[in-house]
Amino acid sequence: MGTFLSQPFEIDKFASAPEAASPTNRAPLDAPGAPTSPEQPPIFKNCWSCRVLSGSGLIGAGSYVYWVARKPMKLGYPPSPGTVTQMVIGISIACWGVVILTDPKGKSHQ
Repeated sequence: MGTFLSQPFEIDKFASAPEAASPTNRAPLDAPGAPTSPEQPPIFKNCWSCRVLSGSGLIGAGSYVYWVARKPMKLGYPPSPGTVTQMVIGISIACWGVVILTDPKGKSHQ
C-alpha cells in the first residue's frame, strides 16, 4: 500500500515545472479551426425509469409523513404547530415527487 509519503521526493520534477509552463509554449485557446467539444446533454435527461422510481418514492414518503402527522388529529387531539409543520413538509415532499414525474423542464427544451 504505497502512498505519496512513502515515495522518494524527486526535486527534478518540481524544478522543471515552471519552465514547462511558460506562456510561449502554449497554443492559443481561441485558435480558428480548433476542434471544440459539443455540449453534452445531461445523462439522466430521458431516463423515464429513474424519474418513475424516484418520483413515486418521494410521493410515498410524503404521503407517509402527512399520514403520521394526521393520525393524532383523527384521535381527537388538537393540532400543534409541530403537527402542522410536519403536514406541510409531507405535502412538500409529495409535490417534489410530482414535479420529478412530470419533468416540466425537460419538456420545455424539446
